[in-house]
Amino acid sequence: MYEQIFRLDGKVAVLPGGAGGIGAALARGLAEYGADVVIAGRSVERARAVANDLAATGRRTMALSVEVTDPESVRRLVEEVVGQFGRLDILVNCVGTQYEAPAEEFPFDQWKRVMEVNVAGTFLTCQAAGRVMIAQRSGSIINLSSVRGQLAIRRGYAAYTPSKAAVNNLTRQLATEWAPYNVRVNAIAPTFIETPLVANMLADPEFRRSLTERIPLGRVGVPADIVGATIFLASPASSFITGHILLVDGGVTATQ
Repeated sequence: MYEQIFRLDGKVAVLPGGAGGIGAALARGLAEYGADVVIAGRSVERARAVANDLAATGRRTMALSVEVTDPESVRRLVEEVVGQFGRLDILVNCVGTQYEAPAEEFPFDQWKRVMEVNVAGTFLTCQAAGRVMIAQRSGSIINLSSVRGQLAIRRGYAAYTPSKAAVNNLTRQLATEWAPYNVRVNAIAPTFIETPLVANMLADPEFRRSLTERIPLGRVGVPADIVGATIFLASPASSFITGHILLVDGGVTATQ
C-alpha cells in the first residue's frame, strides 16, 4: 500500500539554483525517485553540466537560464517548462546569496542585493510556478531557508538572517493562500552545509570547532543531508503537510 509513497514518477521538477552544491544533490535525488528535472540558473553551462549528469537516471532533463530577480526572466522559465513538459509539479528554490560585514558598516547596496535574491527571488519563482499549480490544482513548492531564519549569529549577517526569516513567513503565507488549490508550500531550514557559500567561514578552524560543538550530532551538514527532506516534501508522503519549516540541523535548534 505504501511502497510508492515517495515516488515522483510523472512529475516535473524545476530547480532554480539547481547547479549549486545543494541544488545538484537535490536534482539527482528527485530524478532518481522518478521526476523529470529542469535545472535553471544564471549560467546555462553550469546548469547543462548538472542536467547532463542526470542522464544516467533515465529521466528527461533540461537546462535553462533564469535571473530570479527579474520577473520577465522567471515568467519565461516557467512558460518554457510548461511548453516542453506540459506541467510543473515541483519547485525547489535553491538560489541564495549572502554578504558578511558588521551591521554598523554593512553596505546598503549589498544588503539590498541579499534581500533581492533571497526574498524577492523566492517570491517571484513561487508566484510564477504557483499560477501553473493553481490551474493544475496540485503542486509542491519547497523553499531553501536556514536555521538562521530563526536564530541570530555572532557574525555580520544583518542581511542574511532577516532574509531567511522573510522566506519562512513567505512560505507560511503562500501555504495558507494556496491550500484551497492543493498547492503545498514548505521550507527546509538547514544548519551550516558544506558549500562554497559558507566555505570562508568553515575554513576557520576555530569557527568550525565552535560550530560542531553546538551541533548535537557533532558534524557540519553536507548536501546529501537535504535530499531526503526534499523528496519527502515533494512526494505524496507529505500530502497533508503545508506551511511547515523543516529543520535539518543535527539538533542545533533543540539546544537553544
